[in-house]
Amino acid sequence: MGDPPEAMPAIRATAMACDANPYGKIFVGWLMGQMALAAGSVASQHCGGRAPVVAADGFSFTAPVSIGDEVSFYAEIVGTGRSSMTVAVAVWRRDRHGAGTQLAANGRFTLVSMGADDRPRPLQEMV
Repeated sequence: MGDPPEAMPAIRATAMACDANPYGKIFVGWLMGQMALAAGSVASQHCGGRAPVVAADGFSFTAPVSIGDEVSFYAEIVGTGRSSMTVAVAVWRRDRHGAGTQLAANGRFTLVSMGADDRPRPLQEMV
């Protein structure tokens, strides 16, 4: 199934029962929320400020995440515009008691660099 990226994940979490369906699998909505947090972390670091999500697309969910799995969210800026950043996020799951990993999801987020006036701020004006 391949290996996760060698880079450090943007965030890492443990899948908990409160985020699962009755079958012990984690809700896709929880995964998407964590993916958005990972994208926001990378985008905010890049622009030096607030960067809310304005769009999300290209999602695929390739393996279920179970309660107790360690979930790593790898995020990378793959494109920029005047004030926007496109961040690709890959989600890898690992059984809490094992070493095997599996790609669980992919998606892309568009985030916008915002100024103190709550208006888009061009990336070249980064602090």
